Amino acid sequence: MKILLTLLLLSLFACSSTEKKSKGYDGFGAESIDKKTLAEFAPKDKNPKLTMTIQKMLDIRSMAGGIISNDGKALYASWSVTGTNQTWKVPGPLQFPIQMTSGEDGTYIQGITPNGKYIFLSRDSGGDEMPGLYMQSTSGGKLIEIFRKKKTQTFLSYISDDSREIIFRANDKDPRTYNFYRYNIKTQKTTEIFNGKPGGYWVMFDYRKSDQTFLLSRWFGNTHSEAYFYNEKDKKLVPVLGTDEQQYYDIKFSRNKNELIVKTNKFSEFQSLYRYNLKTKKFLPLVKSGKGDVSRFNIDGPREKIVYSTNIGGYFKLSAISLRNYKNIPIKMMKSKKLLQSYVGSLSQNGRYMSIKAVMTDSPGTTYVYDWKKHVMKKWTRPSIPEVKVDNLPLPKLEYYEARDGTKIPMFVSRPSYCERHLCSVIVDFHGGPEAQSYPWFRALNKLFFDRNIILVEPNVRGSRGYGKSWMDADNGAKRLDVLSDIEDAALYIKKNWRKNGVTPKVVAMGGSYGGYSTFAAMTIFAGSFDIGIPIVGMSDLVSFLENTAPYRRKLRESEYGYLDKDMEALKKLSPINYLDKLQGPLLIIHGANDPRVPAGEAIQFMRKMQDKGLDGELLLFPDEGHGVRKRKNRAIYFSYILEFLDKHLVY
Repeated sequence: MKILLTLLLLSLFACSSTEKKSKGYDGFGAESIDKKTLAEFAPKDKNPKLTMTIQKMLDIRSMAGGIISNDGKALYASWSVTGTNQTWKVPGPLQFPIQMTSGEDGTYIQGITPNGKYIFLSRDSGGDEMPGLYMQSTSGGKLIEIFRKKKTQTFLSYISDDSREIIFRANDKDPRTYNFYRYNIKTQKTTEIFNGKPGGYWVMFDYRKSDQTFLLSRWFGNTHSEAYFYNEKDKKLVPVLGTDEQQYYDIKFSRNKNELIVKTNKFSEFQSLYRYNLKTKKFLPLVKSGKGDVSRFNIDGPREKIVYSTNIGGYFKLSAISLRNYKNIPIKMMKSKKLLQSYVGSLSQNGRYMSIKAVMTDSPGTTYVYDWKKHVMKKWTRPSIPEVKVDNLPLPKLEYYEARDGTKIPMFVSRPSYCERHLCSVIVDFHGGPEAQSYPWFRALNKLFFDRNIILVEPNVRGSRGYGKSWMDADNGAKRLDVLSDIEDAALYIKKNWRKNGVTPKVVAMGGSYGGYSTFAAMTIFAGSFDIGIPIVGMSDLVSFLENTAPYRRKLRESEYGYLDKDMEALKKLSPINYLDKLQGPLLIIHGANDPRVPAGEAIQFMRKMQDKGLDGELLLFPDEGHGVRKRKNRAIYFSYILEFLDKHLVY
C-alpha cells in the first residue's frame, strides 16, 4: 500500500512539474522576472543624433479630450508634456494649462464634482494597471488617497449630483471579481455596497439615486455582457437583459423610469441604440441600424439628451437625440476640410457643455468645447508642432486586399508620394484587441517611416470591430484557425501587386498586443511571407498567456481565444512559439516588465528559444513600463531601436 501511495505521489509530482514546465514562466509583472533577466534585456541609449530626431517628433503633441466643469470655466485633461501623463487644468479657451499632478507615474483625470471643488484621479505604478483612486482640490495641492491597495484595480463609477459622495469599484478581495464602495467626500469614509457575488467582471452602467437602484453589468468578454438591477435597500440582484444570450449590451437609465436606453447588436450586424420598455419587454429603435456601429453614447445628468458617435468603416460622426421627444438635435460642428475624426470627450454633469476631441490631417488631437445652450463650439487647446513640417504627410486611404477565400479585407494605406512611382518597403501594422480597429489618425512618429519612403498599411483583419457582428466574431476560439491566414494574405497581396520593375518589396510585420501576437504568427506560422518582424507586448504562446495573465482578464480573454479546458488543441495550433523552427527573418521584440495583460514572460520565453537555436533576434525589456511604452524617454529609446532595426534590414 505504501509503495502504491509513493508511486501515486511521484506521478502527481511529475504531472505538476510537467505542467509548470509547459508554462515556461509563472505570473505577471516585474516580480515574475529575475533581476539578471531584467538587466540582460534592459534598453540602452542609442545614437544621440537619431534619438534627437525622435525627440523632435515627440514634441508634436496636444492635450485632447478631457472633462469640462459644470460652469464651463475649466477643462481637466491628461497630457504627457512632462514625459509621463499628468493631469492639467485649462482655465478657459486657449488659456495656458496649469499642471495639477506630477511624478514618474501616469495620472489620469476621472471626474469632477458638480460644485467644481474636487477632481478625481487614477494613478498606477510603472504601468502595472493596478491604479489607486485619489481626490484633489481644483485649486491644486496634495492628493488625497481614496482607495489604493497592492495588486488591486480601483475605478471611479459615479459622482453624486450634490457633490457629497462617489461610488467606485475595486477587486481588492478577489482579483477575479469587483466590489462596489461608497465614499463620503466630507468624512472620507468608505462603505461597501455590493460584494461582487456572484463573481465576475462587474461594471456599473448607471445609478438612479432616487430609489438607490444600480444598473450593473457582468462581462464575459469584450463582446458579451449581462445587465442586472441591484437595489441597495433590499440587496437583491435582478436580471434585466443578456442572461444566457451571449450578446453585447451597453445600457443607461432613460428619462422615463420604465425605460432603458440600450446599445446592442442583438437585432442586426451592427450596434445600434434602442428604447427598452421594462413593462412590455419590447425594444423600439432609436437609431436606424445601417452600415456602421454606434460606437459610444453618453446621457447627460438631467436626462435631456443622448450624444453618440457612429463608426462607419473607421470614420466617426457625432449625433444627438432628445430624450423628451426622441428627435435628432442638430450639432453645429466646425467646418474644415482638414477634419479627420471627431469624438465625444465627455458631458458636464449638468448637460450644458460637451468636450470634443477633433483630429486634423495636419495636427494631433485638439479639444473643443460645445455649449448646448448657445450652440457654439469653441477651441480650448492648441497643438504644439515645433520645428517640423507635417502638413504634407500622406493621408490614410481606404483600400482592400483579397484573402484566399475571396473575402475583401479593408486596410488603410499611407503611401508617400515617392512610392507612387518607385519601389518602397512596406510596414503592415496590425492592431490590438483583437476586437480593436485601425482607422485614419494623425501620428507624428509615422513621419519617420515616411521620411524613409516606407508605405504604412493598417489592416482590419477578420475579428476587428466596426464591420459587423459576423466579422468581429469570425475569429472567436477555434474559429481563429480559419481566418488567421488573413495575416499572411496581406503580405502575399503586397508582394504580388506592389512590385516595381519586377522587384518585390520587402514587407515588415509590426503591431502591439494582439498585433504583437499577429507579428509572431506572421514570422513563424506564416514564415517567409514577411521579411522582418517587430512584435510589441505580444503573446507568443496562447496557453501560457491564458495561464499567466492577470486573473481579472483570464475569463474575458478565454471567451475570445478559447478555453484551456476545452480548446487546448486549437490554442496549441495557434501558438507561434510552437512554430519557431520555421522562423526565417530577424525579430525585434519589445515588452514592458510590469505588463499585467500580456506577461513579459511571453517575450522572454520566445527570446530564450531563439537564443538556444542561434536565431537572429533582440529583446528590449523596459523595467518601468507595462502594456506598452508610454514614458517619453522610453519612447525615444524604443523608437530608435525600431528605426535602427529597419535601417539595418531594409533598403530605402
